[in-house]
Amino acid sequence: MNASISEMLRANCECEDVTKCILGLKDLDLQAYKILLANGSMTAEVLGQHLSRERSTAYRSLQNLISCGLVFREAKTIETGGYYYEYVAVDPSEVKKMVQESIDKWYQKVSSLIQNMDKEFIKE
Repeated sequence: MNASISEMLRANCECEDVTKCILGLKDLDLQAYKILLANGSMTAEVLGQHLSRERSTAYRSLQNLISCGLVFREAKTIETGGYYYEYVAVDPSEVKKMVQESIDKWYQKVSSLIQNMDKEFIKE
């Protein structure tokens, strides 16, 4: 469960809490990212084994991670024909930039809303 901003300010929140909140990730998504980061690229099936979950569950987490930019996939060719995908975690420094950019955009939007707050309260 994502904490509200006021809850996060009162609590001893950690980097993971902020990352999950800002990027809209679940615990399992962040765990999958960490596994990829520590072990290098892998297939959804192998990631599922590391997570002790079904491949389909690992794949859903990978899709969440891809959609927010923490993971990308690479096609690997099979010598006998065909291909498969391996998933790769982006460097944590890139994640840091993404989180900071999201916070900056959010701050600008909220600041703009606050500037008009009095008008909105009066409006019917």
